[in-house]
Amino acid sequence: MKFGAITDCLKQPTLREAIAAAAALKLDGVQIYATTGEFSPENLTEADKTYYKTLLAEHDLCVSALCGDMGGFGFEIEKDNAARIEKTKRIVDLAAEFGTNTVTTHIGVIPADERDPRYRVMLNALTACGLYAKSRGVTLAVETGPEKAATLKKFVERTEGGVGVNLDPANFVMVTAQDPAEAVYLLKEYIVHTHLKDGRKLDSAQTPEEVYHAFALGGVEALNACDGFEELPIGKGDVDWKAYLRALKDVGYSGFLTVEREAGENPLEDIAAGLEFIRALMRT
Repeated sequence: MKFGAITDCLKQPTLREAIAAAAALKLDGVQIYATTGEFSPENLTEADKTYYKTLLAEHDLCVSALCGDMGGFGFEIEKDNAARIEKTKRIVDLAAEFGTNTVTTHIGVIPADERDPRYRVMLNALTACGLYAKSRGVTLAVETGPEKAATLKKFVERTEGGVGVNLDPANFVMVTAQDPAEAVYLLKEYIVHTHLKDGRKLDSAQTPEEVYHAFALGGVEALNACDGFEELPIGKGDVDWKAYLRALKDVGYSGFLTVEREAGENPLEDIAAGLEFIRALMRT
């Protein structure tokens, strides 16, 4: 397996400096946020693309994935989806250009009841995005968290290709209280990218809708202020890392373990410590 980090989580003033910081951590790749900001399709000039391709090569890094998270309610609201689908397609194009076959995204909360009108709205949107991604040799990887693995698996199976899973073990632990190792075995054929993140659920009564709809309205700041869970440094939360890593190995996953650290006062320090924790665990 290969190691990566989300550049935004490295908390550097510029993407250039974040790429240098990733290289200093001896990573194999970086995941870059591409929905807005300097690496979004509408902001990157051809000169910029050449610059970043050269910079990545100089640091011996690849792009593990692009983050195409639309924010808000994902693909839950039908009237918003035409624009979101088109934006997702442009991020898929950018992924293909930078040699990565993965775009990760949160899509909203998939209803457990397939009769819920929101289910069909989301399925139609993801099917359209997935078919386009497939045509470009890219997988749109739905990040785990808002629903149980079985619900997500059934949803992905109902698309028509090009849709996979970005497995985040902490999101399962913090929100749905599902065992991440169990989720790996359920979702095995769809996992194309993973996050290294840890945390703990604090309020067993809080629903995924309450968590992710707070995020939809208030962004990461609202999510991290949530009383229902806490994100913690890797190895300090409730993810059973031995079982999780064993499960990934059992199902033949050989892709990226990409660190995500969205909270804490010293995220770069936490990321470095978390990487050492996982690397040491994998040596045993």
